[in-house]
Amino acid sequence: MKSIFLTILIILGFSNYAQITAEKSKEVANVVLTSYVSQQMDNMPAAARSMLENKLSQIVTQNGMGSSDINERFILTANIIVLSKDITPTAPPMQALELGISLYIGDGIEGTKFASFSTTVKGAGENETKAYISALKTLKTNDPRYQAFIERGKSKIVEYYNSKCDFIIKDAQSLGSQSQYDEAIYKLSSVPEVCKVCYDKCIDAVAPIYKLQIDKACRVSLADATNSWNSNQNASGALEASEYLAQIDPNASCFKEAQAFSNKIAKRIFENEKKEWDFKMKEYQDDLDLRKQTIRAARDIGIAYGKGQPKTVYRVYGWW
Repeated sequence: MKSIFLTILIILGFSNYAQITAEKSKEVANVVLTSYVSQQMDNMPAAARSMLENKLSQIVTQNGMGSSDINERFILTANIIVLSKDITPTAPPMQALELGISLYIGDGIEGTKFASFSTTVKGAGENETKAYISALKTLKTNDPRYQAFIERGKSKIVEYYNSKCDFIIKDAQSLGSQSQYDEAIYKLSSVPEVCKVCYDKCIDAVAPIYKLQIDKACRVSLADATNSWNSNQNASGALEASEYLAQIDPNASCFKEAQAFSNKIAKRIFENEKKEWDFKMKEYQDDLDLRKQTIRAARDIGIAYGKGQPKTVYRVYGWW
């Protein structure tokens, strides 16, 4: 009986361990990294730099860390040093290189290194550039040896959000109070869903800021539509006004006012030109609840804001 009981405990123990491990792996798999090659490696041939960038991108993608729509804070970068450089006794002679490659994961904005991994590669070519490329071709993008390195780095990213969550929300709320809605939404939308507690807090915080943003956009679009219609009350003016009205979110506070204005235009067009105005305002999506609509729309705003920003300058000084 003792033996059976002990066996059950062992099975349950392994089952729980496997479940925890699987959940943890799923968490870190959802963390996003951006590949980056520093200008500090100024002696590296341009073609070799391009290949290294491609290799880093492949590592990011093959380890489930790609698709960085918003967050470009955390990076996978590398440093290369020449360990040996020889001329081969062949005809024709070739340049042979042994390169030391160090990979790093860290916070590129604050300049904090989280994890590192080193390996060596060799290659030969007719000149230095071709020797570099030959060596870099041997750098595996799915090398099982650096799985632990990747896991450490991604776990640190999760820890970052858990420790900085209140500050992120406070900073976003401050931006919102200054009518910098898009930037505020961008900051809150940057938190990955894997950071469950912080993510939920940020979604709760983004809702009122998003509401202010769509209310402001609604007033602007309605004013533009009104001006367009007032200056040209015919089919042409109605078409121009409709382009502004089509931008108004159904959850905006002035949506009903915009609907009434749209109906007014339709009525005038029918009275003057004896034809129906083929335009309808946006409608609520019944298949999605308001929270999901807010998350999706806020994320779209965050992505658009992030893409419109200048290219990020990363701080990797002191990482190698």
